[in-house]
Formats: sequence, structure tokens, C-alpha cells
Amino acid sequence: MSRPPLPPFNEQTAIEKVRLAEDGWNSRDPAKVAQAYTVDTRWRNRAEFVTSRAEAEAFLTRKWNRELDYRLIKEIWAFQGNRIAVRYAYEYRDDSGQWFRAYGNENWEFAEDGLMRARHASINEHPIAEAERKFRWPLGRRPDDHPGLSDFGF
Repeated sequence: MSRPPLPPFNEQTAIEKVRLAEDGWNSRDPAKVAQAYTVDTRWRNRAEFVTSRAEAEAFLTRKWNRELDYRLIKEIWAFQGNRIAVRYAYEYRDDSGQWFRAYGNENWEFAEDGLMRARHASINEHPIAEAERKFRWPLGRRPDDHPGLSDFGF
């Protein structure tokens, strides 16, 4: 199985890879998203460590069961060879209705087939009022004309 675009990345293919990852995560479909990772993928996500595609799918299931109305924007930071660095922000609410905005950075490493074999994430979040939300598109893929992170100054 191949997951284009494939490394080594150039600016255009790195930007495309970032947008495809954003679109996948905005689907909030753990089984679909997990297919973008190698079977032996390694993640560090806050204090949680994932060491397989199956664990990634379980992690994402837990995440989206708790982070409701999740909307994410990713933006490329740097790329070289088979690695891409991104920054991102996402908004969600918990089951009590409290909204949050999370900010983070990820470092990605890809196998030759374009599957992600390593994901290292650093994330901070804070509560926000519903009126402070910026990501208000309908659930799913962010519209192409929606502002990106730099447009918000995030």
C-alpha cells in the first residue's frame, strides 16, 4: 500500500501531505485515519506513547469520544527528505459544553511508501468561551477558503 505524496518531499508535496493529514483528522474517523500510519508507527502525544497502528486507532477513538465537535487546522513549518514539521491548532468541547483551543507542534517521519512511521506531538490547551471560537465551519474538511493559522495569528 502506498500513500502519496511520497518522500522525499518538495515544498508542494509537503504542503499537500499536511493538508491531507488535516483532512483525515477532521473526518474524526479513527479507522480511516489510522491507515495513514505504518503498522509499527511510533507516537508521542503529550504523556501517551503509541507503538502500533492498532494503538493509534484506539488512541484516536478515545480522543474523539472525549473531544466533541473537533476542528483542526495544520500548517507546514519545515520539511526535508522524509520529514515534515507542522504547527496546528484545534478547537473542541467536552461533554459539559466547555470549549477548548489546543496549540501544538508535530514532527513527522515517513516511510518510503508515504505512511507515517513516527509522530512526535507537543500540545498545550486552554479553555475558551464559545464566543471565542474561530473554527466554525461545518464538521468535516475545512473549506479551502477558510483562514489558516497564520491568518488568525496563532
